[in-house]
Amino acid sequence: MRSGPRLSLLRIRNGTFYRQHPSQKQDTTNPEIFRNLNFRIPSCIPVPEHWAILGVDSSGKTTLLQILQGQHFCFPLTARSFPYLSSSTTVLRDPRLRDPRRAIQYIGFDNDGKSSGPIARGAYLSARYESRREDTDFSVLQYLQGKTSLNALEEHQGKDTSDKRLEKVVRDLNLDTLVHMPMGNLSNGQRRRARVGKALLNEPEVLLLDEPLSGLDPRSMTALSIVLGQLAASQSPRVILALRAQDPIPEWITHVLYIGSNLQIAFQGLKGEVLQQIKDRVYGDPEASSYIPSFSLNEIGRSLTASGITRSTIKDARVIKHNRSVWDNDKIGPTDQQSEEGEPLIEMDGVRVEYGAKMIFGTQERGSDGLQWTVRRGDRWGIFGPNGSGKTTLLSLITSDHPQAYSLPIKVFGRNRLPSPGQPGISLFDLQSRIGHSSPEIHAFFPRHLTVRQTIENAWAVTFLGRPALRHERDLLVNGCLRWFRPELDLTSTLTLSQKSSWLSSIFLTPSYNNAPARRCIEKYLSINVDWADEILFGDLPLHAQRVALFLRAIIKKPDLVILDEAFSDMGDAMRDKCLFFLEHGETAWLRPYLYHGRFPSRRSGATEIGRHSHEPFTTGLEPRQALLAVSHVREEVPPVVKRWLRLPEMGSGELPTFGTVDRHLRNDIVAWDKIWGMHKSISSKPRYRAS
Repeated sequence: MRSGPRLSLLRIRNGTFYRQHPSQKQDTTNPEIFRNLNFRIPSCIPVPEHWAILGVDSSGKTTLLQILQGQHFCFPLTARSFPYLSSSTTVLRDPRLRDPRRAIQYIGFDNDGKSSGPIARGAYLSARYESRREDTDFSVLQYLQGKTSLNALEEHQGKDTSDKRLEKVVRDLNLDTLVHMPMGNLSNGQRRRARVGKALLNEPEVLLLDEPLSGLDPRSMTALSIVLGQLAASQSPRVILALRAQDPIPEWITHVLYIGSNLQIAFQGLKGEVLQQIKDRVYGDPEASSYIPSFSLNEIGRSLTASGITRSTIKDARVIKHNRSVWDNDKIGPTDQQSEEGEPLIEMDGVRVEYGAKMIFGTQERGSDGLQWTVRRGDRWGIFGPNGSGKTTLLSLITSDHPQAYSLPIKVFGRNRLPSPGQPGISLFDLQSRIGHSSPEIHAFFPRHLTVRQTIENAWAVTFLGRPALRHERDLLVNGCLRWFRPELDLTSTLTLSQKSSWLSSIFLTPSYNNAPARRCIEKYLSINVDWADEILFGDLPLHAQRVALFLRAIIKKPDLVILDEAFSDMGDAMRDKCLFFLEHGETAWLRPYLYHGRFPSRRSGATEIGRHSHEPFTTGLEPRQALLAVSHVREEVPPVVKRWLRLPEMGSGELPTFGTVDRHLRNDIVAWDKIWGMHKSISSKPRYRAS
């Protein structure tokens, strides 16, 4: 523990903040944020305080972290100070720490690339799989050491990193096997660990981590939490986490700050007390949802321990019933079942992906014939596995982004990638027209200058910047998606968080719905203005809204194969559930808002009403002719229609992939989820290497 006077590292007393310098005149474009905020980070105390900032999407978690780092204008100016950083002890030890942005480091995990360094490799999706290394394909070791410039004069001139500290960070974050890999070749979760390691090597006083658990598999999440807990306990550096409402809270967190709506602090204090206050306030105050969206209670309060994720500490019977009733039937019904006789869409007959001595699929044992896997029409597959196990590589073989897709025994839509005697190969254009794909890789490369409408219309284009093949019917389908997801995509919307969760139901599911003419409801829905989508740019959307737009791009054209690779990883629980519901039903059903006091979500069919009172085409859910491949590390993000699963083993473990089926929605079956991940004692399914 660092010695020194017990000064506050950061102290905020009744501070009100603005994004720009406030003027004397009332300015609606520069509103107050976090009015009369009080917060303190002690430099050293006998019993450390470990803080987590909780909030739903767009609640202001990132903004608050920026305030803690010294950004945004504070009024009065003296309300925010950094006594410890300006003390003589700190100046003598390292004068650079006088700068709050140097001493308090922020790490965000979005896809804007502004602070991520050499993350994306190349200028196209398949570049990460090529064997040839470019000069700019910096390794993880070079990234950690700050050697990521082609010009030696531009190298970082900061404090040299000691070999011992570098070795410790690499070991603690389990980066040993990754140090010589290009940063662009890492999986989403591996990149997050590398970025945390980079920040630790800079030896900051405070580390602000914005949603660090998103995108990690259960084992990696647990391992990262343990490392961060050890850092927090040593107070070198102090660690503050910003978590989504549905993220599990690490058990070492002692204090919680919950952000309500309108950029205001709702609760702040000891973790147990705050979680209890949230529950008591929502159940005791009918108006509480105006500043604490009730849907945020679905999963809030779960604890992340060394042995995994435990149930919420604040849930009672009402909340459990509420959470399980979003989908009416817990068991997968006949409409979710896939046909065993469906036409094969993907056929892998002994697939082995190797990079020299490095094996991704298959084992080095003699007699192993590689991965045998068939995906048929109507199949609903979940693909799971640790970070770096090859899930994205598997999907890249299907989409032909991987160069080895041309030489491996893979048939896509009944044809090989290259021509064979008597049968032509399948072209890239045919593949793209029959596959809808959303993934972090597509997100990283997708053009930011396209409008929201152009983003969704890009589903019918050959390339990201190609001209889409549009028709009047397709324009109407895009309009339907824009109407449905207006609260999430329209930056000009003035709806509150609570209103966003219920605005669609206010049209269709009013108390007098059964007595009101259906025509009137449909007309009101079809009259929703969508002109805003021609003005708002994809790059201006927040991260979770960008995910929604790319999700719609993947499903709107009704492709034969839908691939959702961590498509919901950065969404809040309400937005995620809305997308999952839309995937299953489209515009043919409406989900009731999250209500309390004995009223729970339900769904109502609307297909008949739309077909009867509207001549416009409307979006439907997944059809029997379509197949779905869904990749996720989070149980609640797995589409409820998933019936079969494939789990890839950790790379280099020598284990075989395992296959299985589920009878219930995985979001409601913790035991089945633990079995899939090998975190349950009674795993009955034996490893197999074939599925069809």
